[in-house]
Amino acid sequence: MVTIEEALRIVEDQSISLKSETKPLEESLGYALATNTVSPFDVPEFDNSAMDGYALCGLYQEYKLVGEVAAGDSKEILMKDGEAVRVFTGAKVPQNTTAVMMQEKTTVKASTLFLDEMPKTEQNIRKKGGQLKEGQEVFTEGHILNPPSLALMGSLGLSQLNVFSKPRVNIITTGNELVKPGKSKTEGQIYESNSYAISGALQQFGFEHHQKTQILDDFEATKAGIKTALGSCDVLIISGGISVGDYDFVKQSLEENGVNELFYKVFQKPGKPLYFGRKENQFVFALPGNPASSLTCFYVYVLPLLQKLSGYGRTGLPTYQFPIKHPYENRFGRPSFLKAAVFDGKAQILDGQGSSMIQSMAKGNALAFVDENEKLAEGDLIRCKLIS
Repeated sequence: MVTIEEALRIVEDQSISLKSETKPLEESLGYALATNTVSPFDVPEFDNSAMDGYALCGLYQEYKLVGEVAAGDSKEILMKDGEAVRVFTGAKVPQNTTAVMMQEKTTVKASTLFLDEMPKTEQNIRKKGGQLKEGQEVFTEGHILNPPSLALMGSLGLSQLNVFSKPRVNIITTGNELVKPGKSKTEGQIYESNSYAISGALQQFGFEHHQKTQILDDFEATKAGIKTALGSCDVLIISGGISVGDYDFVKQSLEENGVNELFYKVFQKPGKPLYFGRKENQFVFALPGNPASSLTCFYVYVLPLLQKLSGYGRTGLPTYQFPIKHPYENRFGRPSFLKAAVFDGKAQILDGQGSSMIQSMAKGNALAFVDENEKLAEGDLIRCKLIS
């Protein structure tokens, strides 16, 4: 059995070979850049107005209006001292513009512009290169593309991006007792839910599964199912069948399929019977069958590997500290991940901490962590990973 720290280190230290691809800008959200990006030109490319108003030549309170420039116009107007030009947000201002005055602080009578206040030099002018200079580094390799990143890339005229490919993920659920939702079940059977939790968590963080299979608690069926799944994935996630019961065949089936064990069992609650293995450039996580345990192990261990395989510059859910709303003592005898809710800057440990209880996790939004035998008083800081 390994500690949480040892298990995370083993996952983190895996040597990998990253793949890259070219994707359209509109399909690149959530991908990591495979190259550094530099600006091909100044941003903005020209001095432009920050608002609808008037471009001014000189600092006065009265000007002669001599023209108009709308956004997108390429015409050049050379103003003389004491002249002004009507401009709109984003419009290129004349070369000798001293300042731009917003229209709300002006009055126009015939061809004369009157200002309500004295202008200040360069006010309301977005200067050429004020955001980026030509050749300036924009993003480094590994930057995760969020919506503002896509906007910036689009503003640089980049319609195709070189990004790291994301891993192909297959999911296997095991159990004779499992029935798909929507089907009829008999006494002793339960509806299968873990595959929906895992596939949903994959989608939540920008991944997807390519194959989802349910197999019975039978050694030959388990071995064959794992062999098939390994034929088309980079990461295989198995739910259930990894404990030490008479019908738990996953560990032996993985060995039969040439998967090398990297660790098995972690000193934690929930999720003690967690398996991590590797076969050449393929990785396997065998998660406990209990729903809360399975999903907890995904957030803590599986997600960082998926992000590492995607070339992310940072991996795993960040840990924050919040004051706890009530006293809490860890009596589980192991370091524990607790279902929690963080609201208004405070953390509350929820009822229903059993590894089979998914309702409290569904109502919460965080995993709180407490060390073995840790005691917390109201207001003490508790470590949390936000999961929604």
